[in-house]
Amino acid sequence: MKPVIFEQRKDQIKRKREGDEFTIACNRDSLAGAVSQRACVFCGSRVVLYPIADAVHLVHGPIGCAAYTWDIRGALSSGPELHRLSFSTDLREKDVIFGGEKKLEAALNELIDRHRPNAAFVYSTCIVGIIGDDVQAVCKRVAAAKGIPVIPVQSEGFKGNKRAGYEAACKAMMQLVGSGDTSGIPPLSINILGDFNLAGEIWIIKEYYERMGVNVVATITGDGRVADLARCHGAALNVVQCSGATMDLAKMMKDKYGIPFIRASYFGIEDMSKALYDVARFFKDKDPVAPGVPGIMERTGALVREELAELLPKLAAMKKDLAGKKAAVYVGGAFKAFSLVKCFRHLGMSVAVVGSQTGTEEDYKELAAITDEGTIIVDDANPLELSQFIKEMDVDIFVGGVKERPIAYKLGVGFCDHNHERKEALEGFKGMYNFALEVHRTVMSPVWRFTPRRRGSIAAGSGATANAAEEAAS
Repeated sequence: MKPVIFEQRKDQIKRKREGDEFTIACNRDSLAGAVSQRACVFCGSRVVLYPIADAVHLVHGPIGCAAYTWDIRGALSSGPELHRLSFSTDLREKDVIFGGEKKLEAALNELIDRHRPNAAFVYSTCIVGIIGDDVQAVCKRVAAAKGIPVIPVQSEGFKGNKRAGYEAACKAMMQLVGSGDTSGIPPLSINILGDFNLAGEIWIIKEYYERMGVNVVATITGDGRVADLARCHGAALNVVQCSGATMDLAKMMKDKYGIPFIRASYFGIEDMSKALYDVARFFKDKDPVAPGVPGIMERTGALVREELAELLPKLAAMKKDLAGKKAAVYVGGAFKAFSLVKCFRHLGMSVAVVGSQTGTEEDYKELAAITDEGTIIVDDANPLELSQFIKEMDVDIFVGGVKERPIAYKLGVGFCDHNHERKEALEGFKGMYNFALEVHRTVMSPVWRFTPRRRGSIAAGSGATANAAEEAAS
């Protein structure tokens, strides 16, 4: 097999070897020319902010940058849907030469008058940083004139990677936090950070917490509202999903308001249960005890047992077909990769390749600790590398996002969309069932028998087996 790994990237790719001390280079700028799968600063900030559904999101830059819209990341809203509209100042050659501030101010005034949002976010793109538009000054003038927060997002794409975009988004949100009234917030209260309500997932998680007796003050940012962000400093605890996206906001709130935070993942059985138990333990001594009424730990235990009693028999039916199969995982944040490794074990499968766009050294060490001998661990990969690893490890399914999908299909490998384009809820116990069903359907599909690479390697009759297993699980 012809090697495709650049010399400068070799220290960002490791194979787990028992007994070896695990080290990997990460969290650095992508190698020029390597065609990284990683997104830019602007994209990182859009990912985090745009699910705030009652705000205007205006991209100050060329029209091409505005292509990153709701259609690419379908965050759902239970109320207003202003976030589904995409706005751009559409900067052109003349604006680059003479500046785009007047155009920006006119666009903001028109959008605010027309849509009456509760706030406006203005995203700076690469060209705005280069020509030096004073976005902050324009936002300040418009905010004073219109009486709503108009917040600049310093997300010029050239100044770092996607993680820098997360930080820019958190700094923008922090301008709202603390400006609202916190009266009426109960002692058992949390904010959910880092969940973007793809396919309605945050509603599943919120319902679990409510069954435990925990009030959710703000969902940041899925199904988000400006007013909730303004009063979220009244919550007792921040629960942060996604290792990168909103961790900076949690740290800022801890420093300024003293609100502690815990990390959580809502994917898979162990991590979903752990997230609920961790919150229950935090409130154990604050939960008012009434005679004959179960405490928060007992309520949480009952919830988990009830959900697992329904889920586990369904997984067992599909595990019969999937046992021994192999997966490759490449996702945005490493925290999700941890959960996916555990999810595949519940299905009898192993993860042979795993990587992320924004993992830290600590993340990758944890990945190395939970993966099997020989697993390839990669940071900030590109299509050539991923293609080689998939072929070398002969995996049966590739889990990634829209940029990874063509790689899988061209190689004749099943695919599961676990990124922000997904239309199926994959969080919670319900999400674990949806994930297993999707994995089973694509891995056991008979279509792979007709692809060049896999021809002859899949036993005849697998399609019939898939149908039987799914009927048993339904």
